[in-house]
Amino acid sequence: MALTINHQTNDISNLTGVTTFNSVAVGGDNTPKWYGSRGVIGGGNIGGSPYRSNVLQYITIATTGNAIDFGDLSTITGGPGAVSNGSRGVWAAGFTGAGGYHNKLEYITFATTGNATEFGDMTNPASDYGSCSNGTRGLFGSNDSSWKISYITISTLGNNVDFGDLSVNRANFTSCSDATRGLFAGGQNSNVIDYITIMTTGNATDFGDVSVARYSAMGASDTTRGVFAGGSQGSYYNTIDYVTIQTTGNATDFGDLTVARGINDGGGSSNAIRAVFAGGYNKVNVIDYVTIATTGNATDFGDLLAGAQGVGAAAGT
Repeated sequence: MALTINHQTNDISNLTGVTTFNSVAVGGDNTPKWYGSRGVIGGGNIGGSPYRSNVLQYITIATTGNAIDFGDLSTITGGPGAVSNGSRGVWAAGFTGAGGYHNKLEYITFATTGNATEFGDMTNPASDYGSCSNGTRGLFGSNDSSWKISYITISTLGNNVDFGDLSVNRANFTSCSDATRGLFAGGQNSNVIDYITIMTTGNATDFGDVSVARYSAMGASDTTRGVFAGGSQGSYYNTIDYVTIQTTGNATDFGDLTVARGINDGGGSSNAIRAVFAGGYNKVNVIDYVTIATTGNATDFGDLLAGAQGVGAAAGT
């Protein structure tokens, strides 16, 4: 999951939905976007009692600093999916512990603070979804080894709908997107990157490979480039890879995170200039960022309210 900033004004939206779309003048169009000026991080595994969290916290992506309380999800949850349409963010399901997975879809409005509101139900509840959006549809690749991809229309309330299947069955992959394509990258014992066309339905197609087979990485994107950060596979990685979303091929080295960590699907979001990566194993409170259009190592951004892994992050305005 990933934090995003606005391309021209440093102020737009991220990968999940809302009833009215924020838009950005990129190339003169008014297409809804999937990034925004405010990144919101929700849920996660935090240690202690209760082990999981329902806290929503936010940052302003164009600045640096520590996260601030936003409100609460209705359910404590680890590894929820999160998507955005620039004004609305939707959090999906997650792990509740001994009780297994919950099936709630909940939403917030980025411009305000407060608790999440019911959106619908996940028909295939799981945790650690690979989640992405084009500002209209939000997609959830199921990390429960079921191959399944499902979607919602972010501006309307309701349950998720089947989209298709991954090309390779695997768990704990990450995701990113542009205006037309969604990518699902890595996973347990896998270096595969798949892609789909978001406004159609159907099975995913092979895109290429990430540089290192790993799972529980973070994904983020601007309008052109997708980045995949961190992850684990026997040990924890500080690796950041990137791809050009409208081409196919293998990922290229981007740089390194400030701290090697596996995320259990965690906190990537963007404003279309910066990608911000929050939390990770073992419940670190680190937030760091990169400038997506360049390459280089990540820079410290600030801290989460409490260390967490398995958070769901999205951005909007």
